[in-house]
Amino acid sequence: MMTFFRKFTVIHVLIIPCCVVNYVTPEENLDIPSIAKYFNTKGRYEEVNPHLLKDILAVNTSILQPPSAQCQPFHLTAIIRHGTRYPTSKNAKEMQQLYNMVLHNATSKESWLWEIQSQWRMWYTEDMDGRLVQKGVKELKHLAIRLSKLFPSLISEEKLQGGFIKFITSSKHRCVNSTLSFKAGLTELWAITDQDFDHAINDSVMRFFDHCTRYVQEVDNNSSALSEINKFRQGPEMRRVTEKMADRLGVQYSLITQDMADAAFYLCAYEFAIKAVNSPWCQLFDEEDAKVIEYASDLREYWKRGYGYDINSKSSCILFHDVFNRLNKAASENKSGQQVTEAVTVQVGHADTLLPLLTLLGFFKDNVSLNSSNYATQTQRSFRTSHMLPYAANLLLVLYDCGAGELRLQALLNEKPVTFPGLSDQQASMPRYEDVKENYRELLQGCDFETECHLFKSPA
Repeated sequence: MMTFFRKFTVIHVLIIPCCVVNYVTPEENLDIPSIAKYFNTKGRYEEVNPHLLKDILAVNTSILQPPSAQCQPFHLTAIIRHGTRYPTSKNAKEMQQLYNMVLHNATSKESWLWEIQSQWRMWYTEDMDGRLVQKGVKELKHLAIRLSKLFPSLISEEKLQGGFIKFITSSKHRCVNSTLSFKAGLTELWAITDQDFDHAINDSVMRFFDHCTRYVQEVDNNSSALSEINKFRQGPEMRRVTEKMADRLGVQYSLITQDMADAAFYLCAYEFAIKAVNSPWCQLFDEEDAKVIEYASDLREYWKRGYGYDINSKSSCILFHDVFNRLNKAASENKSGQQVTEAVTVQVGHADTLLPLLTLLGFFKDNVSLNSSNYATQTQRSFRTSHMLPYAANLLLVLYDCGAGELRLQALLNEKPVTFPGLSDQQASMPRYEDVKENYRELLQGCDFETECHLFKSPA
C-alpha cells in the first residue's frame, strides 16, 4: 500500500506597518495553482492561514499575548465576511462568453486547451447568483469552532444557551446562510438539538453602502470615479496580459478583451475555491500576469471602497458607531460588576462591509496612493485584498479586563493580531481601551452617517 503526502511550504512572511500576513507557496504541490495567492477577494481563507491546510481546526492561543495573566476577555465583536460563494449572474455570463470564444476560436495545441475544449464543461449558471457553496458552509462552521477554542470563556455552550451570543446579518442569502452555518458549527460542537438561536437582519448596518446617498451618487454610480482603474486597464501592463493570453490560446489579439481576461482569471479562482482543483483555465496566466490582474482589482477596491475617496470609509460610520456603542456598553457593564449582556456579537456581511470599516480605522494605508501609473512601485503595498479579504475574512475586537479598572482592546484580522494605526508600538497590539477611544476621538465625536451621506440634504 502506497501513501502519498501533499507537500506544503509555508515560508513567506510579509511584515507591514499594521499587521503580519502569511501566504501559501505552492511550489511542487500541483493541486494549488501557482497564482492562487493573487486571487483578491476570490481567494481561499487558507491562503492567508496556511496552517489550516494541515488542521482546519488549529488555533494558536499564544497569539493573544495579553500584557499580564490577569487580563481576561469579557466581550468579543466579530465582523465576518460570508463564506465561499458561486459567481454572480454577471460573472457567469462573462464566463460563458469566454468559454464560447475558446471553444470556437482557440487553435493552440497545448494539452490544457484540449482539456478545456474536450472535457471541461461550463457548469456555472446565472441563477447561482452568488449563493453560498458547501465550502462556504464548512468555512463558517470551522471558524465558529476555532473561535470557541480561541476564546472558550466567551464562545461557550453556557453563553450560547443563555442568550449572551447575538447574531446579526445582511439580508443577502449568502450572508444569512453563513450566519446559519456559524451557528450550526456551535450547536453541532455541543450537540445542541433542542434549541434554536435567532439572528437579526440589519441591512442599514451590514449593507450601509446601499443606504449612503452620497456614496451611491458620487462613487458607486459614477463612472468617472473609477478613472484610475479604467486607465490602468487600458494601459501597457494589462495590454500585455491580454496579448499573452491570446498567444497562449492561438487567437487574434482583438478577440481578448480585459473583461475576458478577468473572466478567465476568476474561472481559475472559482474552480479552486469551490472545487479545490487546479483548473486548466489557470494555465492562461503566469505569475506576472496574476500580479497585474491583482493590482487592477486592488485599484478598483481602493477607489471604490478604500482610501480613494473619503466618502468610501465615511459610509461605514453607522457600523463604526454600532461597534463602539456595543464595546462601551460591555465596558460599562463590566466596570459596574454586572454580567455583560452581549458577551459575543457575530455580524455577518460582505467584503464591501469590512473594507470601508478597515479603511476608516486606518488599517492597510500606504504612504502613496494606488493609481494607474505606479504599479511597478507598489509591489510591496499594504493595501492588498488577497491578504485582507479572502472568503470568510473576519475582524475581531476583543475587550479584556486586566484588573484595577484597566481595560484593553485587541484587534485580530483573519485570526491574527493587527496593530491599531496611530498608537505606539508598545501599545498597539493590545492597547488600553481609553487610548483606542482617544485615538479615534474625532470619529467617535463625529462621523455621523446622515451628515456624511447627505440623506437629508436641503435642495439648492
